[in-house]
Amino acid sequence: MERYFFDIQSGREFFADEEGTRLPTHKAAEVEAMQTLLGITKGSVFLGERPDLAVEVRSATDRLFCVSIVHRNAGTKH
Repeated sequence: MERYFFDIQSGREFFADEEGTRLPTHKAAEVEAMQTLLGITKGSVFLGERPDLAVEVRSATDRLFCVSIVHRNAGTKH
């Protein structure tokens, strides 16, 4: 099993995962990243905050992928 690290970006704050988590597959890491992001999102919505959030996943040697949620106001043009 490979060790995956889940670094969190919330607005201007960055939290590095120093321990990592051993998971059996890349797909399991994708699921873990999405569950982590959703858990953080639920907490921030109830606190009235809506920062852009991201979970960047890396191995011990490489950046692998990133899942994110971007909050836009109704007046924001795309």
